[in-house]
Amino acid sequence: MTKMDDINTRILRELRRDGRMPNLILAERVGLSPSACLRRVQEMERSGLIKGYRAVLDPAQLGIGFTAYVTVGLNTHTKASQEAFERAVSRAPQVTECHNITGTVEYLLRVECTDLAAYKHWHTEVLGTLPQVQSITTFVVMGSPKDERA
Repeated sequence: MTKMDDINTRILRELRRDGRMPNLILAERVGLSPSACLRRVQEMERSGLIKGYRAVLDPAQLGIGFTAYVTVGLNTHTKASQEAFERAVSRAPQVTECHNITGTVEYLLRVECTDLAAYKHWHTEVLGTLPQVQSITTFVVMGSPKDERA
């Protein structure tokens, strides 16, 4: 396990902002020599603290004009029901995130589609037909003033 200190915390903060930042610039920003900085980053990668690097995509250029968070309640609270639901959701390209949560429902999904009509089709013809689903509530994203997902 990687020891978390102030320098590692600063390295992670910088890499979350820009995972492609050159080591020389990263080292300068966190106050380390380039070799010491690189050793720390490599150790965090080896330990699994840094799991990978991703590209942040522009949804509009991908044709995604509709984003919603969807809560899903299941009709039975069994492991088999949850596993079947999770398998079905993992095959849906519209679902970009799936979280098993606590509260009055079991799941929170992030769904991205081209438009409202595409979402309605997915909601009715895919999600709504799953035998495990009892309730669906949709929260349409109107804007995202802060979004730090990578």
